[in-house]
Amino acid sequence: MAPDGFFLHNPGMALVVFLRGVNVGGHRTFRPSVLARELSDYDVVNVGAAGTFVVRKPGSRTKFRAALLGKLPFEAEVALCDGRDLLRLEMANPFGSQPCPPDVVRFVSILSKAGAVRSALPVSFPSEGQWLVRVMACEGQFVFGMYRRHMKTIGYLGQIDKLYGAPATTRNWNTIAAILRILKGQSTPR
Repeated sequence: MAPDGFFLHNPGMALVVFLRGVNVGGHRTFRPSVLARELSDYDVVNVGAAGTFVVRKPGSRTKFRAALLGKLPFEAEVALCDGRDLLRLEMANPFGSQPCPPDVVRFVSILSKAGAVRSALPVSFPSEGQWLVRVMACEGQFVFGMYRRHMKTIGYLGQIDKLYGAPATTRNWNTIAAILRILKGQSTPR
């Protein structure tokens, strides 16, 4: 038991799943909570509606990936990472302690495979005028940045794929914080 009374899962064994481009604007919709139940043998916890899961008993990564893809009602780009890698990110504190303005969101893009940045960081999109997306740093398969709440932002987030030469899926830092709480056994969403 953890000191606060919660069961502490082994985050080194956990796997975190990020599906790309699901439940967005009526495209490739599904119910993540149902998928988590269908994968209950792997002790899957759903995090929100964007296709993010913590897998507490993944076993073989290859077998789990096949089971996941077999249960999805459509083809999807999947990024997987080890829970311990996300815990290391928290300890590194990639955004520091500075507060963000209300119109700016901190994000992490997860590359489906580690890619090499093709220009010096930071990189801002658009390159002229006020930025809507700013890529600040990268560690392995994780890209850190900020975006402004704007209708054109989603298009600029798509530029991360080109910047790294690998498909990326993006989550805000609040989602990453929720995943970290699950990995540490502090809460389990229903």
